[in-house]
Amino acid sequence: MPSRFGSLVKEACVLLDKFTSDNRCVDVFLEEASTSTDLQSIDPAERKFILEIVSGCVEYKKLLNVVISAFYGQNKKWLCRSDRSQFIIICYLAIFSLDELGLEHFSSIIKSLGTLKMHLFLDFFFSNLTSWIQEEWNSIYEAEFVESHWIGPLLRWRPEINLLMDQLAVTKESEVRRGPVKTTQCQEFNLSKPKPRPLPMPELIPLQEKSKSVPNTTYMAPREVQILEKIKQQNQQKAEELLIDAKMNHFRCGNPQKSELTKRVISQINAELDSKLKFDSFHSSGIPPSKKVDSCSVKLNNAAIRRREALHDRQVKEELQRIERLVQGAPDPSSYLQRQREMLEKDLQEKLQTTERKRLETQISEQEVALARTRITERNQKAAQLKKEETAQLMQIYAEKRLQEEKEFRDLVQQVTEGQNNTKAAKEKIRKLKQKIVKEVSERSQELLRQALEEQQEELCRKFKIIHEIHAIESLPRIRPSSFDDTETGGHELLSEMSLAELKERLALLRQYQQTQQEERRSHILEEKQKKKQEMLETLDNIELHRRVLAKEAAERTEEKKAKQELQQQLVAQDETILALKKKLEEKKQACQRVKQAERSRTKPCKKTPTGTPSQANLKEKTWEELEQSIARNIQETL
Repeated sequence: MPSRFGSLVKEACVLLDKFTSDNRCVDVFLEEASTSTDLQSIDPAERKFILEIVSGCVEYKKLLNVVISAFYGQNKKWLCRSDRSQFIIICYLAIFSLDELGLEHFSSIIKSLGTLKMHLFLDFFFSNLTSWIQEEWNSIYEAEFVESHWIGPLLRWRPEINLLMDQLAVTKESEVRRGPVKTTQCQEFNLSKPKPRPLPMPELIPLQEKSKSVPNTTYMAPREVQILEKIKQQNQQKAEELLIDAKMNHFRCGNPQKSELTKRVISQINAELDSKLKFDSFHSSGIPPSKKVDSCSVKLNNAAIRRREALHDRQVKEELQRIERLVQGAPDPSSYLQRQREMLEKDLQEKLQTTERKRLETQISEQEVALARTRITERNQKAAQLKKEETAQLMQIYAEKRLQEEKEFRDLVQQVTEGQNNTKAAKEKIRKLKQKIVKEVSERSQELLRQALEEQQEELCRKFKIIHEIHAIESLPRIRPSSFDDTETGGHELLSEMSLAELKERLALLRQYQQTQQEERRSHILEEKQKKKQEMLETLDNIELHRRVLAKEAAERTEEKKAKQELQQQLVAQDETILALKKKLEEKKQACQRVKQAERSRTKPCKKTPTGTPSQANLKEKTWEELEQSIARNIQETL
C-alpha cells in the first residue's frame, strides 16, 4: 500500500467532491461508497484508509476551512476551485495523520499531487501556523487542547517539513528554468476550400443507475392493524363470555335462589335506609362504594388540593361547633336517632319477609306452569306425527314425477348431440383464421415498438448532450471581488452612524444583557415554584391524615351494616309462613321430576325409529323457549 498512497488520496478527493455536491448524511454516504463498484475492487485496508480520510475531513470541516479559505483568498488568481478538496485532504493529513504516515509517505503524496501548488500551500500553512491560524482555532476549540494536540506536534515536525519544502523548491526552479519558448511563426491564410467535417461518432446511451432497494418497512404491516386485531380478539372473547353467561342464566325461572330483581329491590331498600340516617352526615361524606381508596393513588392538581383543604377545614369547624353546642347544654339527638334507626330496621325486616314470600310464590307458580307445559308437549307430538305421515306421501308422489321428467330430458339431450357433430368442421376453420389474424397483428405491433424505441434513444442522446453543456458552463470559476472592510462606515454622514464591526459588538453586548435578565427571571420563578410546592406537600400530608381517619370510620360502619343484614336474613329464614311456602315448593318440584321421568321412559323406545326425530326435537325446543319467555314476562308483571 505505501506505493499507492498518491492514488488513494486522489480517490479520496473524488469521494469528497461527491459528498459536497450531494449534501447527504455522512454515515449514509460512506455506507453507499463502501458498497459501490469503484471501491469493491480495492483492498479492504486501502478502502478503510480512503473512508477514514473522507470522514475526518467532514468531521473537522470548520477547522480546515479556516486555513483553506484564507489560502484561496490570498492566492485566488493562481488556484482553481476543483483543487480545493486536495488542499483540504493535505491539511487534514498534516494535522492528524503525519505521525502515522511518516515523512517518506507524506512526501510521496505531496509529489503525486503537483510540486508547485503543494509547495505554495505548505509554505503558507507553516509560516502562519503560530500566528492567526492558532488564534482562529482557539476561537473554535479550547486553547490548551489546540496547543497540546495540534500546534505542538506540527512544530516538532517543522525541521523535516522544511527539508521537504527545500526539495520542492528545487524541483520548482528546475521546472521554471526550462528552455526559451518557441515563438509562433505567422503563416498565410489558405483560402482553398475546406474539407468537410467528418460525422461525429454517436455517443453511447448511458446506462440507467441501479435504483435503490425498497426498505423493509414497506413490506411490514402497519402497527395499527395489529392493534385493531388485538381489540377485535378481545371483543370476540368478551362476547363469548357474555353468551355463556346468557346461556347459563337462561333457565333462571327454576332457580331456587333469589332472583336478580329481588336482589335489586333489597339494595334499593338499603340505599334508602342509609340516606335517611342523617346523624352521620357531619362526620364525613363517606367513601364511594365502587372505589377502593387504598388500592390506587390519585394525583391531584393545585386546584383540587385547595378545594380538599377547604372542605376539611369546613368539616373540622362544623365538628368543633357541634362539640361547643353540646358543652353549652344543647340537647343530644342520639336517643331520637336510635329510636328512628330501630323503626327503620323493623320496616326493612317486614319488606324482606314480603319479598321472600313473593319469590317463593312465583317459584311455585313456575312449577305449576312446567306441569302444564308437559301436557302441551304431548299434544304437539301427536300433531307432529300426523304431519310427518302426510309429508311422506307427498314425497313419494314427487319422486315418481321427477323420474318421468328425467327420462324426457335424456331423450332431448340425445337429439341435440347428433346435431352438434356437423358443426365441428366449421369451428376448426374459424379457429385457423383467427390464429392467422393474431399473427399478422403481433408482427405489425413489434415493428411499431421498434420504431418508437429508436426515436426515444435519439431523444435521450440529445438531452444528455444539452446536460453536458450545462454542466460545463456551471463548472467555470466565478471571480467575486472581496474588498469589503467591516471597520469602515458607509460615509453617509448620518447621526450615530457606525461600522459593521461596531454594530456586531453592540449586538453582542445587548444579547449578553438580555441573557442575564432572563436568567434572573428564571431563578426567581424557580424559587416561587419551590415555595408553592412545599406548601402543597404540607397540605397533602394533612389531607392524607384526614382521609385515613374517614376511611377507618367508614369501614366500621360497613361492618355494622353487614352484621345487621345477616341478622335480618336469619330472622326472615325463621318465619313460619316462609317455611311453609318452601315446603310446598319442594312438593311441586318433586311432582315435576316424576312427570319428567315418566316422559323419558315413554320417549326411549321411540328413539330407535330414525324418521321424525329432528323435527320433534326442534319443535320441543321452540315450545320450551316460548313457554320460558311467557313465564318470565308474567313474573316481571307480578313483581
